[in-house]
Amino acid sequence: MNNIQIKFGQRVREIRKQKGFSQEELATKSGLHRTYISDIERGDRNVSLKNVEKIAKALRVPIGNLLTD
Repeated sequence: MNNIQIKFGQRVREIRKQKGFSQEELATKSGLHRTYISDIERGDRNVSLKNVEKIAKALRVPIGNLLTD
């Protein structure tokens, strides 16, 4: 696994939990599948920029917030 994928997934999980969303709620809001969100959070997915944007919009955070520690 790539370290940046792990960090990105951890950050998505952290923000999702802060917002009080389940993985399923984030999946619905972002238009992505729940298992895809799960894979992202575990660092198993190399996420496209389009999907990074979808996740950021669903979480209502700037994209940059997903890329910082």
